[in-house]
Amino acid sequence: MENTMDVVKLYDYLHTIPELGFEEVKTAEFLAQELEKLGYKVTRNIGKTGVIGEIIGTEPGPTVLARADMDALPFVDAQGQHYANHSCGHDAHCSMLLVAAANVVGKIKKGKLRVLFQPGEETLRGALAVIRDGIIDDVDIALGMHVRPIQDIPDGTMSPAVCHASSTFVTIDVEGKGCHGARPHLGVNAVEAAVLIANALMALKLNPALAWSCKVTGIKGGYVAPNIIPDKAQMIIDARAQTNELMDELMTKLTRAAQGAAAALGATAKVTTPGGIIPAAEYNQELTDEVAECIKEVVGADKCMPIIINPGGEDFHYFVRKFPKIKAAYFGVGAGVTPGLHAQDMHLNKNSLHNGAEVMTKMILKIMG
Repeated sequence: MENTMDVVKLYDYLHTIPELGFEEVKTAEFLAQELEKLGYKVTRNIGKTGVIGEIIGTEPGPTVLARADMDALPFVDAQGQHYANHSCGHDAHCSMLLVAAANVVGKIKKGKLRVLFQPGEETLRGALAVIRDGIIDDVDIALGMHVRPIQDIPDGTMSPAVCHASSTFVTIDVEGKGCHGARPHLGVNAVEAAVLIANALMALKLNPALAWSCKVTGIKGGYVAPNIIPDKAQMIIDARAQTNELMDELMTKLTRAAQGAAAALGATAKVTTPGGIIPAAEYNQELTDEVAECIKEVVGADKCMPIIINPGGEDFHYFVRKFPKIKAAYFGVGAGVTPGLHAQDMHLNKNSLHNGAEVMTKMILKIMG
């Protein structure tokens, strides 16, 4: 491909090579080579398939991490074939960040710029893999961005912050006691206990001024035979809360409700979060205000939208959760994403990606120029 820093051409190319989390080999190598052409010191295989590019200024200053995610989503076509597709805009994020990385070459005066193309965001383990490799330890400021669907903000507008919720998938393993259907008093029906747990979860109460949800998305158990009382059942719960503190409260009440409801029938409930709990956004207000000023410079004050409250999860927030000293900002790029993120036929306005690249450029130079 022709070496160019045009954001639309970059997007068009990256869109043709979608790869799943921790399999972004072609994507990572392309980005690494482009960074090397720009003069960055490049380190490959960060968090397995991630890429880091570094530039050090001539004066003391902060270590700034500018991050984009690389991975695509898995889909199955009408013929049952599995394939990857960029339906969350990560190709757009890489394109915008690479253009910003090119724009700031020769202009970094203070501190160290670390450009991160992160793997595996959709697995919600990518940021943790990067953290384990130690490249976040000395970071002072973290910057991120995400294209937004038309349900959030109009195309061509931008938001200074996308406040994701804390989220997790909860597994509840219910254990009862099997017996014959003609003698139910000799057993404990695990499926009935699961139903009682579901009702108990629907009765939970948390602060209504904050966004949260707790949804049963799966119940599996029973039917070894129609006349056998099942001894085991499993439930899957999607839990979300706007703040980390609210998620702590939700998990405490969820666990208590599940165990109590199961105990009422003589069963037990084991509550686990196999994928961990994704942190909620925690942003630095001063940085967010600076992002807003940059947005106004790029698209105008009338196109600087309010902060977006979003119940989705984003593993970018592990950076601050693991290292509270980090000041973070994460802005939304209105790119006319339709019909929505993660939709199989998702598409966007490529020309609006120029805005995201320019705001990221201005933020880096505001801090380091």
